[in-house]
Amino acid sequence: MPNKQLDQLDHKILVALQKNARLTNVELADRVGLSPSPCLSRVKALSKAGIIKRHVTLLDPEMLGLSLNVFIQISLEQQSEVMLEKFEKRMTALPEVMECYLMTGDSDYLIRVTVADVNALREFILNHLSRIKSVSNIRSSLALKQVKYETALPIPTTR
Repeated sequence: MPNKQLDQLDHKILVALQKNARLTNVELADRVGLSPSPCLSRVKALSKAGIIKRHVTLLDPEMLGLSLNVFIQISLEQQSEVMLEKFEKRMTALPEVMECYLMTGDSDYLIRVTVADVNALREFILNHLSRIKSVSNIRSSLALKQVKYETALPIPTTR
């Protein structure tokens, strides 16, 4: 366990907050069977330990005109620490990049981008990825249908 041994109450708190981070402390305490003060103390401890990283609002990409999910495999000319850092810095600065992973296997990175359409994808590739000098290969795969999308982690249960 990274920073803190989770007990059943911590587990219940995390499950409830992953489902709805907008719960008030009173609502959360009621759901997990605690009084508000100890519940708040536990949430603060989970945050301090780094287990709770942040609270976000999930938006519907379709409703915002961002209907294209694209997975792009990227290979670099070389994998020096400096090139990896520069590439990662570029990816974190691009709002279209939803996820970026350093990979093993055939490509160095896998990114997931969300854009409006194929024209926006072309612009993203031409104006951003192709202009990174260390990029040697770009392979894109368009997602036809999102079968499952979860943000909640499968928290291991305590025994």
